[in-house]
Amino acid sequence: MPAEWTPHRGTWLSWPHKEASWPGRFEQIPGVFAEMIRQLAPGEEVHVNVADAAMEAAARRVLGERRVHPANVFFHHHPTNDAWCRDHGPIFVQRTVEGRREQVILDWGYNAWGEKYPPFDLDDAIPTRIGNALGIPVLSPGIILEGGSIEVNGRGTLLTTEACLLNPNRNPALGRDEIEGYLRDYLGVSHILWLGDGIEGDDTDGHIDDLTRFTDPGTIVTVVEDDPSDRNFAPLRDNLERLRAMSDQDHQPFRVVTLPMPRPLYCEGQRLPASYANFYIGNEVVLMPGYDPQRDPEAREALQGLFPTRRVEVIDCTDLAWGLGAFHCLTQQWPR
Repeated sequence: MPAEWTPHRGTWLSWPHKEASWPGRFEQIPGVFAEMIRQLAPGEEVHVNVADAAMEAAARRVLGERRVHPANVFFHHHPTNDAWCRDHGPIFVQRTVEGRREQVILDWGYNAWGEKYPPFDLDDAIPTRIGNALGIPVLSPGIILEGGSIEVNGRGTLLTTEACLLNPNRNPALGRDEIEGYLRDYLGVSHILWLGDGIEGDDTDGHIDDLTRFTDPGTIVTVVEDDPSDRNFAPLRDNLERLRAMSDQDHQPFRVVTLPMPRPLYCEGQRLPASYANFYIGNEVVLMPGYDPQRDPEAREALQGLFPTRRVEVIDCTDLAWGLGAFHCLTQQWPR
């Protein structure tokens, strides 16, 4: 599996339509998608799953209102249950067959984070639908795995969390060793590193993309909470200590950079899983979620230093976070 920063042919999204994912705030969400597409499209194709021609027309109207140039935006009539394409979308990997390099789509099983939000049958079918439409071979490993639960450096190392991958609501018959076997076999990794718990409010049971990300093969950025009274303080400190003791596939220590957490964000009394780690790396731009005018600039400065050849664009995610996710949760890269 190539690292996210390697050159993309494009980015996949699933257009938002499930109002229950953003109760009371759904009207603002299509505009956030339009801004994501506006930032990404100059540097790569943007492929958007929609249910039908009517949804495509509605999406095009939103893009037109936001002055998004349509030349690099492509719509596909693949109906979905929800918009979280990182978790239900295709994971593109590369393999060599008879000396020839080819692309393959992995269609892991998808059960809406432990059957929390049925129905999810349309989302579960998305990778195979896309593979069939594009003529790309599809492999089905046969276990549940979401794209947001794994992070790779493209050199053989994978990061994940015990809280998610070992949760019995995914693959109750599999232990750590069996799950690692699937990761090695299908993602081409040789070195698997485990962090502990996720952040408060995260309904995915601890996805790695809210915690810790690779920014190059030897550099890791991870979120920390400075307030000892915050419930995120202890689990994030534990993850930081684990990372500082880890090494890569070549037994070299990582460079570990910290990001702040935004101040706690609530909606209707519910703590939201707001995290600056949920950024997305495009060909020309890094989309960073903005939540907190006091702490956004510090996070942006840290990320800009890690991505000197890309511009870091901060987009307000205070409405988007009510759906319990941000930019990385919504996107899936299509490597060249």
